[in-house]
Amino acid sequence: MRQNIHWTISISSLTIGVGLALMMVLTDSPKPVTQKDIEAAVIRSLENNDPPSLTARAAKAVLPAVVRVRGFGRDPKRPRGPEKQLGTGTGVVIMEDGSLLTSFHVVQGMDRVDVIFHDGTESPAAIVAVMPAQDLALLKPQRIPDDLEPAVLGSSNRLSPGDEVVAIGFPFGIGPSVSAGVVSGLNREFRTRDDKPALSGLIQFDAAVNSGNSGGPLINLSGEVVGIVTAILNPNKSGTFIGIGFAATIEGAASAVGIPPF
Repeated sequence: MRQNIHWTISISSLTIGVGLALMMVLTDSPKPVTQKDIEAAVIRSLENNDPPSLTARAAKAVLPAVVRVRGFGRDPKRPRGPEKQLGTGTGVVIMEDGSLLTSFHVVQGMDRVDVIFHDGTESPAAIVAVMPAQDLALLKPQRIPDDLEPAVLGSSNRLSPGDEVVAIGFPFGIGPSVSAGVVSGLNREFRTRDDKPALSGLIQFDAAVNSGNSGGPLINLSGEVVGIVTAILNPNKSGTFIGIGFAATIEGAASAVGIPPF
């Protein structure tokens, strides 16, 4: 009997010892987090996040070169009244000195014009060249931001129907706003309702544009300017977008205002 008791006590002691050892292992405090652990977690997080879309990357490349264009004058019905803002549109900087392209109808007949850059800098702008037949104008601001980078000009000759394009501008003064679509056709013609000569050689696209987008860039997915938004077609005369927009080719825009071909 004593021998049995001795074995029982020994087995019980062993069981208790193993249990205590397991408890010590299971309840051992976690290791402190190191800088290496943090960096590894950040890398894993970045690898798991989706990269920006091609549209977002293209727009980001051009947005710093997009400006708001405002025209001021007196109401034709009140020629002796106070000066007020009569028009608004968009422009895109194409030269390091701040020279920018916009639509002629945005600045036509204005007493003065100013532009607002991406960083909020405002500056009076002079109209240095116009091509009414192509609805284009070249403006030269008096002041420009220190970090201003002109947009990169591409080639519309490489465009095909179905290619994705992005329009950037200030529709109804809101923006800058980005819209995406595709090239619907090339070498299109657009005729206004006031019996002016038709605009020709245009890019037709379906990225949403409205009043205020005129003069803004149409870009490809490489972030290159391939056209200058000039008009929308709406048979209902409502002046809102129904899926048919037009842009002058960047080659035509550049040559129209005296920029050497590229």
